[in-house]
Amino acid sequence: MELLAPAGGMEQLRAAVAFGADAVYLAAERFGMRARAANFRMDEIPAAVAFAHEHGVKVHVTCNILMHPDDIDGLPAFFRALDAAGVDAFIIGDLGAFAVAGEVSPRVERHVSTQASVANAAAARVWHSLGASRVVCAREMSLADIARLRQEAPPDLEIEAFAHGAMCMAVSGRCLISSYLTGRSGNKGHCTQPCRWSYQLEEEKRPGEFFPIEEDDRGTFIMNAKDMNMLAHLRELARAGVDSIKIEGRNKKAFYVATVVGAYRRVLDGEPPEAVADELLAVSHRPYGTGFYFDEAEQAPAYDGYEQETMHVADVVASSLRHPERNAQREVEGSPDDPQYLYLLCRNRFAEGDELEILAPHEPSRWLIVRDLHWLNTFGPDNHDEDAPATVKEALSRATATDWEPAAAANRSCNLYRILVGDASRYASDGSASAALSVSDKAVCDESAPFAIPEGSFLRKRTFRRSARHEDKERL
Repeated sequence: MELLAPAGGMEQLRAAVAFGADAVYLAAERFGMRARAANFRMDEIPAAVAFAHEHGVKVHVTCNILMHPDDIDGLPAFFRALDAAGVDAFIIGDLGAFAVAGEVSPRVERHVSTQASVANAAAARVWHSLGASRVVCAREMSLADIARLRQEAPPDLEIEAFAHGAMCMAVSGRCLISSYLTGRSGNKGHCTQPCRWSYQLEEEKRPGEFFPIEEDDRGTFIMNAKDMNMLAHLRELARAGVDSIKIEGRNKKAFYVATVVGAYRRVLDGEPPEAVADELLAVSHRPYGTGFYFDEAEQAPAYDGYEQETMHVADVVASSLRHPERNAQREVEGSPDDPQYLYLLCRNRFAEGDELEILAPHEPSRWLIVRDLHWLNTFGPDNHDEDAPATVKEALSRATATDWEPAAAANRSCNLYRILVGDASRYASDGSASAALSVSDKAVCDESAPFAIPEGSFLRKRTFRRSARHEDKERL
């Protein structure tokens, strides 16, 4: 099955590509259902498509909001620009927008969004007759429903289904609560997620006196849907006839995308789900469920927040065997006898001696101990764009030995730090930092694979965190 990953911005797109996505879906400045994501300006999309295609990854662009007349008027120019950028598919939920795309950009595949609620083969056949190459199943479908759809739909019509991420309590996401309570329409990409809020009852003759719906004096979360997690059931999805599994999360950061995409990639490539399952506990998530695939979807009525077992502390922006005194001298290359240095963009605090986990593409997590921590004093959050790796590389290429200051802790967010991986900071793949210290330097600095921790990896700290108002303060 194709692994389709979310890309809320360029940083997330790079993570999705590096960690094994076959395709990504993203939105431009207009017409997408995740208006709060960074998204892409129209002039950024050609470069994004070129990067994805260079790595053999397809690009699908969402155009799935509820379309009003003014929206339709702007679609021809929008589709033509995306066509010129080389995108592979449009994800469309509105029949009129679907027709416009076919007229002005016949080269680009048209995928029918889950917003269209395709839940039976009759609907799928109609969309196929109009030119659809793929339907995204309504989230209310069971595996048995999808299997029947596969049997009764045209064989060349592809089937896409959600496998992981947040679930909406409304039918295929068509909800009016946000619009009613806040004036911000979820159907136009501006959902405020009022289904996650805490609610209480007020009796008519007792104004101002509130009663909990359940035995909880903080209210109840009666519409709060569990997150979907189908990692253990990918074979069932494949047997049902699913061609593409989709990960929800265009509002998520690159660390989340890397973790989840990496986990699904490893299972699709043959690793047992139980060996990878803990990866999905590492990132921020609500209680997990399996949606409607096996039974009615479950809510989390006593839970209003997220939990995670790790904290993202740094991005690996460069990895080098050069000695730091030689780092600015490009003509001097390192040797296998030089230690390895990791150059990190700080995201959350970590310190000398901390045990961190390495999240690298296509590999199980490994341990690393922070040694010889230094801060680059010529680089700060005010003089770079954290989404532009070229800026980071330029700063590193100009840095001299005197620009690096010893640091007890990395506590400047979006600043550059350096740590030693070698004599003082060896690591292993058996899941323990103590065993990591017994690995030989040759394993780290092997000439055949000198960069054991590649650029684009992430470092995380094993720290349990929970954000939930229903918990007792002592437990928080």
